[in-house]
Amino acid sequence: MSVRSAVACTPTSPARALRPLAALLLAAGLHGAALASPASDIADLKKALAAMKSDYDKRIGAPAPVAPAPAVAAVDTSGNAPTGAPAGGGNAFNPSISLILSGTYAHTSQDPGQARITGFALPQGADIGVGSRGFSLAESELALAANIDPWLAGNINLSISGDNSIEAEEAFITTTTLPDGLVLKAGRFFSGVGYLNSQHSHTWDFVDNPIAYQAMLGTQYADDGVQLHWLAPTDQYMEFGLEAGRGRGFPGDDGSRNAAGMTAFTFHTGGDVGDSVSWRGGLSLLQASASDQSLTENAYGTQDATALFNGRTRVIVADGVMKWAPHGNATHTYFKLQGEWLQSRRDGNLSDSAGGPFALHQVQSGGYVQGVWQFMPMWRVGLRTERLDPGHDNWALTAGQSDDFHPTKNSVMVDFSESEFARVRLQFAQDRTRQGFVDNQWLLQYQTSLGAHGAHAY
Repeated sequence: MSVRSAVACTPTSPARALRPLAALLLAAGLHGAALASPASDIADLKKALAAMKSDYDKRIGAPAPVAPAPAVAAVDTSGNAPTGAPAGGGNAFNPSISLILSGTYAHTSQDPGQARITGFALPQGADIGVGSRGFSLAESELALAANIDPWLAGNINLSISGDNSIEAEEAFITTTTLPDGLVLKAGRFFSGVGYLNSQHSHTWDFVDNPIAYQAMLGTQYADDGVQLHWLAPTDQYMEFGLEAGRGRGFPGDDGSRNAAGMTAFTFHTGGDVGDSVSWRGGLSLLQASASDQSLTENAYGTQDATALFNGRTRVIVADGVMKWAPHGNATHTYFKLQGEWLQSRRDGNLSDSAGGPFALHQVQSGGYVQGVWQFMPMWRVGLRTERLDPGHDNWALTAGQSDDFHPTKNSVMVDFSESEFARVRLQFAQDRTRQGFVDNQWLLQYQTSLGAHGAHAY
């Protein structure tokens, strides 16, 4: 409805309210025209009408009509593509703010500072293991999201670590009105490869992410660049994605180059089986370049070797998830089964203290399978098993040492959610990722959510 028609239809508008009274006064003025001076009568009538209108306007306030705000797409603060739902009104362009507060207590049988993944080469100081012993403030997250205009939305997620450092975990703009199921994202974002990589840590079902992610994607791969997603107009859910970025995270090296240091392709499909089961599966490829990248590979225990790598790394990720809930209602009980398999292919050359360059062709793989069951409202249990294969071309291994060690880890957890905004989790894990050591890990975690936090991904 236009502003003009809205005002005309308003029953308390000044013009409509004064119409009968004006007609009566006018009739009285015309009737008395023969008895009094026409000029003075008309002047008196005008004054009376002006006084009455002024008094009426004061009593009702008479606000000026305001045009309605344009409808724009709503923003999902989880960092996923916009939902496309209208979000008009006075708050359409005000940022929604959310805060995730999290903390942990860790009891480990081995020193977390000596965490290694035997047979896998990582940058110095790579974020692996459970962090530190005792009480610690885990990663907290401050997120702001809003519509920029009817065509763009913006999102920033600030990660606040326990060591008081603050990092822009994600900061990007997203289109909201591209046709044919296209969504373009630009800025810093988590790559869409795999299943867990694009999800923020507070959405994980376990305290830590899988060791395959730690060994081959630097814990969680994020980059500065562009991402294009296309949702196919089919009954079967199918989504394709293309990414190009700087290559700032491992397996990239954050080098200075004009060309893209990282490219990625993602494909996901899914659907429903009846009214109680849904599923999603996918295949992804991430490729990153490196120049004089310093990598340290663990051979055995605390024996490490460091070398400079020049070349290219390809990571293939196959992922799948299945969810069951009675008639689609997960309020009381549900079950989720998910798994991912990753393969890393490193091609290039090495230079180390012994000389070089030496040609390197290294194929490594690994993955995990986990299940989570909510057996009653607010209570869940979960089990996860993990295994890695370091391959056979490991430069750190010396003569006489075995190269058939496969890092493994098994975890069990139970958590309680007193509401959708607060959760407490207890987790036990037996970590055998460093050859010669077994690390028994007890982790207690709390998580809370404050503010307007958007829906999470499937």
